Amino acid sequence: MRIISRSMNAASAIALSAAFFGPALFAVQLASVSVAKAATVGTIDVRGNRRIPAETIRSYLGINSGRSFSDSDIDDAVKRLFGTGMFSNVRINQVGSTLVVEVEEYSIVNQVLFQGNKQIKDTQLSQAIRLKPRDAFTTAAMEADAEAIRQAYSRIGREDAKVTTRTVDLGEGRLNVIFETVEGDRTKIARIDFSGNNAFSDRRLADVISTKRSGILSFVLRNDVYDEKRLHADEELLRRFYYNRGYADFRVVSAAAELNETTNEYVVSITVDEGDRYTFGDIAVESGLEGVDNQTLRSLLHTYSGDVYNAKAVEDTIIALTEELAGRGYAFAQVTPRGSRNFENHTISVTYTIDQGTKAYVERIEIRGNTRTREPVIRQEFDVSEGDAFNQVLIQRAKKRLQDLDYFESVEISTAPGSQPDQVVVVVDLVEKSTGDFSIGAGYSTSGDSKGPSLEGSITEKNFLGRGQYIKLAAGVGESSKDFTLSFTEPYFLGRHISAGFDIFRQTREYDDYDSKTTGATIRFGLPISETLSTQFAYTYSQEKYSLNDDCDADGDGVADSGCEVSSAIVDGIENSPWIKSSISGTLLYKTIDDMKDPHKGLYATFTTEFAGLGGDAKFLKFSGRGTYYHTISEEMNLVGLLTAGAGHIMSTTGDDLRVFDLFENSDRIIRGFAYNGIGPADKLSDGSYDHLGGTTYFHASAEAQFPIPLIPDSFGLKGAFFADAATLYGNNLSAADTSTSMSWRASVGVGILWASPFGPLRVDYAVPVKKEASDEVENFTFGISTRF
Repeated sequence: MRIISRSMNAASAIALSAAFFGPALFAVQLASVSVAKAATVGTIDVRGNRRIPAETIRSYLGINSGRSFSDSDIDDAVKRLFGTGMFSNVRINQVGSTLVVEVEEYSIVNQVLFQGNKQIKDTQLSQAIRLKPRDAFTTAAMEADAEAIRQAYSRIGREDAKVTTRTVDLGEGRLNVIFETVEGDRTKIARIDFSGNNAFSDRRLADVISTKRSGILSFVLRNDVYDEKRLHADEELLRRFYYNRGYADFRVVSAAAELNETTNEYVVSITVDEGDRYTFGDIAVESGLEGVDNQTLRSLLHTYSGDVYNAKAVEDTIIALTEELAGRGYAFAQVTPRGSRNFENHTISVTYTIDQGTKAYVERIEIRGNTRTREPVIRQEFDVSEGDAFNQVLIQRAKKRLQDLDYFESVEISTAPGSQPDQVVVVVDLVEKSTGDFSIGAGYSTSGDSKGPSLEGSITEKNFLGRGQYIKLAAGVGESSKDFTLSFTEPYFLGRHISAGFDIFRQTREYDDYDSKTTGATIRFGLPISETLSTQFAYTYSQEKYSLNDDCDADGDGVADSGCEVSSAIVDGIENSPWIKSSISGTLLYKTIDDMKDPHKGLYATFTTEFAGLGGDAKFLKFSGRGTYYHTISEEMNLVGLLTAGAGHIMSTTGDDLRVFDLFENSDRIIRGFAYNGIGPADKLSDGSYDHLGGTTYFHASAEAQFPIPLIPDSFGLKGAFFADAATLYGNNLSAADTSTSMSWRASVGVGILWASPFGPLRVDYAVPVKKEASDEVENFTFGISTRF
């Protein structure tokens, strides 16, 4: 009761005071407002500014001398000054006829410094934060940047990284901002568990997703970093994998990761529901457009009754039908696939319904996030522009093209309503990434014309000055070779879908008996004909110099010393050098490969014609072609089969004999198990050895099966291979060619190991010839860069 009584007494006192002083305070406040409303500015006095001129501050106020102002004018002035981002505090008071403006300026960032960072370079951290030298400093901005640095470390698997901040006052309103980092240990992925999968093994599904288990190469590959966004993307990869293999009811039940704080390792668990496997039932096309015959469109279908259901085949059919209808003038035609499941016989019948669709036009294409890449480079990937009919298929194609450029970490395209009901705004959101690369690498090769160890350094920029141009400067030196190359490519020459570029090169080679030095340049143009077919034209001018090496020409007189065993055809070619070659060439490329890095199905084929004789010494017409077909033999075992075939022929255009250096030579791309230039027409020397001279015609074929290596995690990128090769190289009019000028076939069988290493694709093969000629030179073991296509 005592507490309540005191409370009541206090409340009574407050009420009495309010009753007595309230009207007086209200009267004073009213008078103040009245005075403020009636006040006129005599002068404006700016105080507290150190760097920013007083006149600049007055210009932001919106209040001028000699004019009246109100409280709302002062509020607006305060907001405008804060909105400049230059002041940490603003106060405006009236003293008589003077308006006093007191400001406190933000300090200016002199330098942003990073300490303790070893795993991420200063330049990378500078790109991740917003505070820059000469920016206004705020504590909020510094803390936001500290969080951005923590996120950068999280993306490389160091989630326990700690970032502290401090500033160093340099006086005169300048300071240094320092981010101190304790990087901590890498968080690894101990294992990835799948459950619910019966059709495909854990190993096969682990190969599909981008998140990988930690291994001995994880410090280089960096694909064992747990990221929630990546795990969501992996769910989509699994869906597409199953949908393209008949499992139309597939779903990811759950995908989660659990961190063991003791070991600092994640265990990723993915539960799936595969559902039943379907095949295509009846396939039909129904058109509601006048003048469109359904039967004429059936040839465009990529789905066939009886085939295993494939979502990508449905997508490809929609694209093909939409493009065909657009070409016929139906810009707004909409193709909708309607599926009908039969749960008894596990088939899905698909009817492609075509109707006019809603008329909509692209009002504008709004591009955001391109801090470096120029807008024209991005717009060139779109087949639609402002004012064109809106076509979702073409928009998705543009998205894929932008992703394929490899300029951006992410590409998202969405739509927003335009200013009119039939207008659409296409919004492109991009996140840029580094496109420059400086690399130094070492290697070793047992095949080709540059055997032995080698060292190469290169500087590459895929998006030069944000213009989408490609430039590369490379130099390499090996035990028997030296190379220099400068390449430049403009992907959209004259603003069209035509690539143009040049290569300047110098190649030096050392062979057993002689050396060569080739210096030249190439101008090239590329033109896409369709999504799968393209062509390239090139003009090459080069000078070729040949000379006997010291073992054959110790005195340097250009004449082979006695005892030097070298073919007279090669000596003749050396004596007549240097040679000038001026040639034009055209290449057709057909490509339907599903994945260029890890192909499982599709065809990659090239055909090239070269004509030399536009001046110079070389006079020939050369044809060559090669095709590789990939087919998945077993999805469960991830077993892929390859069939490769190729051929080439060269002829003189003057009737004279061809130069020995223009003829085709054998390599491991033609047949394995034999040395480089180790088969075909040869000159038998006095000591019983052979100098192979090359041939005018070759044919080759190969069959191969590639498979994962048991007990080795897929994340290592290792595969095994069994192969069988067959080839022939023949035809030579040189008088020195006295053996193997006929069409004699060679054959070999072998095993190989392929490694998708961080340094590029590598391959080791061991092949045994099962059919050869006496003059052939055998080389069982080959090691070098994998030349898949």
